[in-house]
Amino acid sequence: MVKSTKSKAAKGALRLRRLGIDTYRENVVYLHRECEVYRTEGFQALSKVKVCSDGQHILAVLNVVDDENIVMSGDLGLSEEAFIRLGLDEDSMVRIEHAEPPASMDAVRRKIAGERLSQQDFHNIIRDITDTRYSKTEISAFLVASGQTDMDRDEVFYLTRAMLDSGEKLDWNESLVADKHCIGGIPGNRTSMLVVPIVAAHGMLIPKTSSRAITSPAGTADTMEVLANVELDIKKLHDIVRKTRACLAWGGTAELSPADDIMIAVERPLGIDSLGQMVASILSKKLAAGSTHLLIDIPVGPTAKVRQMRQAQRLRKLFEFVADQLAIHLEVVITDGRQPVGCGIGPVLECRDIMQVLQNTPDAPADLRQKSLRLAGRVLEFDPDVRGGQGYSIARDIVDSGRALEMMNTIIKAQGEQSRKFELGSLTHEVLAPADGVVVNIDNLQMANIARFAGAPIDKGAGVDLFKKLGDKVEKGEALYRIHAMFPSDFKFAIALCDRDSGYSVGDESQIPKAFVEF
Repeated sequence: MVKSTKSKAAKGALRLRRLGIDTYRENVVYLHRECEVYRTEGFQALSKVKVCSDGQHILAVLNVVDDENIVMSGDLGLSEEAFIRLGLDEDSMVRIEHAEPPASMDAVRRKIAGERLSQQDFHNIIRDITDTRYSKTEISAFLVASGQTDMDRDEVFYLTRAMLDSGEKLDWNESLVADKHCIGGIPGNRTSMLVVPIVAAHGMLIPKTSSRAITSPAGTADTMEVLANVELDIKKLHDIVRKTRACLAWGGTAELSPADDIMIAVERPLGIDSLGQMVASILSKKLAAGSTHLLIDIPVGPTAKVRQMRQAQRLRKLFEFVADQLAIHLEVVITDGRQPVGCGIGPVLECRDIMQVLQNTPDAPADLRQKSLRLAGRVLEFDPDVRGGQGYSIARDIVDSGRALEMMNTIIKAQGEQSRKFELGSLTHEVLAPADGVVVNIDNLQMANIARFAGAPIDKGAGVDLFKKLGDKVEKGEALYRIHAMFPSDFKFAIALCDRDSGYSVGDESQIPKAFVEF
């Protein structure tokens, strides 16, 4: 059997093997170092190759192995992503050849040198990224270059347009398709999971597609996944929205602006989130989902993504410029970003807060409820039948009457109720106040890092449960928050991080930073 395989390999054909390795949105193939094709064709580890058979092909990154228990010398091993994309059965015979380098890398090099790129340059780059012609290293180069050189507003529009054109687009054939999005950076800020059922209960169409966490301990999709299936293909997503008027889904499986999902997979470990790329990412996703009216939430605070009002106004103008070019009605609100929203940081804890608000529980986080009602009210005022200033009271009535909870349950049922039950991490550690006083600062970034070190969002039960917020009085030794972790190693890392910096400052009430709020 082995001789037969080697005989075919000598003629350039290799037997396909599915290795079951998760390479997260990157095609990776594996060749044995003693493979005749590897030796005669001059392949090198991490080079880009083309795998083809019967008119089908994929581009992939090559890894070289020395262990025949992984890949034999006449085989070609494929990661899960590569195997699914190639679409062939295991044991199929395939050929492998050098992939042509992406021509658009010349534009990336020019961007690294600080040059301004044209619309065609961005179109070529995004097309090659979508076609998997770029390795993660090359994508990183593009992201860092376009982030560091600060794209001008036309370049941000070009990038948005190219990303929008890279995938599917939904058309709901309605004049008003609403959406709401926060730029992120504030732990626990899961207002979308409240805004969507409120707006849908009013009768407006609101197909909400979200990304998973990039630099935060939970994204909307991560938190919604505690309750329901979020990985919906385009047909299922369309059917659900037509039936319920809403969804809360991950955009990655629907192939809406797929280049964005590929780039997010690179941004996540690097912690990259530049403002221009963020605008392009948000608007391309919203337009691909068919939105006609969009509300953007920009939180401002000392440890938020946007730390000064001047920067918030600049970002608002950038959003408005690109939105005007793409003919989407957009409004921007500037909100309080001085501290986390709600009491939970991490999918299970954030989900708890959301359900408490929907269920009108007395101990539901007041700040999460209030902010969600205000945002939902602004979205409701997109409806021409709702007068300006009436949206908030309509949103409040929808929550108080239980209609928002009913709609959330309808959405969960339509998407498919989550079969797994996620529990809070059983390893716990409470962080105590160092002195008597008032909580005068909560570092958003540090609290997010502690939750991530504890295992969130990969471990949905990991995170941080907040007991105190800005302005709360504390006594020395009183618990400020509790860390939850699933695994001892994560638990140890999270405790070590908060021992260096708890993320909380206790002092005098006069030290509390001023809030920039604009509703």
